[in-house]
Formats: sequence, structure tokens, C-alpha cells
Amino acid sequence: MIDYISGKVEELNPAQVVIDNNGIGYRLEISLQTYALIEGKTQAKIYIQTQVNTRDGSEVSYGFANKDERALFQLITSVSGMGAASARMVLSSLSAEEFRQAVLSENVNLIKSVKGIGLKTAQRLILELKDKIVEGGGTDTTELFATTRNEVVEEATSALVMLGFNKANVQKAIQQILKQTPSARVEDIIKSALKML
Repeated sequence: MIDYISGKVEELNPAQVVIDNNGIGYRLEISLQTYALIEGKTQAKIYIQTQVNTRDGSEVSYGFANKDERALFQLITSVSGMGAASARMVLSSLSAEEFRQAVLSENVNLIKSVKGIGLKTAQRLILELKDKIVEGGGTDTTELFATTRNEVVEEATSALVMLGFNKANVQKAIQQILKQTPSARVEDIIKSALKML
């Protein structure tokens, strides 16, 4: 199975990318998240997930700008009734972090706001994925910053204190965020903390 491909971005639109690798063009279905991350780049490394259509046996390859999004895609498609097209719609409508937070906080309305996702499907996604996401599913630690957790916490704390927030409140908020999302990046911690403070 192909894990990733890197090469020249030959064609790019919000739904597909063609990567030229040694004269061979690989067409991959992508989400808006991936599109936003590779837009304007001439070279890209795309992580691949191939899905087989059970009805006709055809294969479709989906591409992701990072392992984190691919891991979430795999988690979403593991939920009964969630196909690859629906998973791509979720990842096009919500960022990986927004989706994780929606599942963890049981925000049915946010998940339901995704085109094609009804109330029952949103509830099923939360029910089936909540424990997996708490356990760290849908994140790939190899893609996280090389900095240690302490450096990430310090950076987020000092940024929030500089914005005028009380250090004790900031530390309490960051602890809560990291309890829910241990792999959160600095910018994710700051964004989440701003909503809490």
C-alpha cells in the first residue's frame, strides 16, 4: 500500500490534486483542509488512503496534507454508515481540531451543521469516536512539533499572559485543554483558551 507521494503539484482544485512524481501523475481526492494547506505550493508531500467501493470494487485514493488529517479520516470512516465521501465532507467543513473538540464536548449541532450529516449520524459519530479521540486516536504524534510539551505550554502561557489574562487562570485553562487534547499545538491551545477565558 502506498503511504505517501511527493512531487510537483501539477493540478489543484478544492476537490482534487494531481501530483507529478517522475513523470507519472497521481490524481487524489482531497478535502478543503488539504487544499488550503497546499494551495500556492509547487511541491507537496501527500499522505494517501485508498478506499475500495464495496458496491463496484473500484478504488479511490484520498490525499491528505498531513498524517493527522488522514488518521481522523480513518477514524471517521470506521463509524458505521460513514463512507469516504462523508468523511471528506466533515474534514472540508471542520478543521481537525474543531472536529475533535466537537466530539469531545458532544457538540451535536456543530457536527450536524456538516452537509449530509443528520442528527442520528452526528450522535453516532460522538458515541463511537469519543473514547478513541480521548485515547489519542486521530492524531499522529510524528507530525507534532519537535518541541517538548513543556515548551508548548510555556509558549501558550506567555502568549496568553501577554494578552492580559491572569496567569493562574491561563494555566488552569491550558491544563483542561491538554487533558482533552494532549497533542494540541501552541496555536490550538491559544485558540481554545481564548474561548474559555
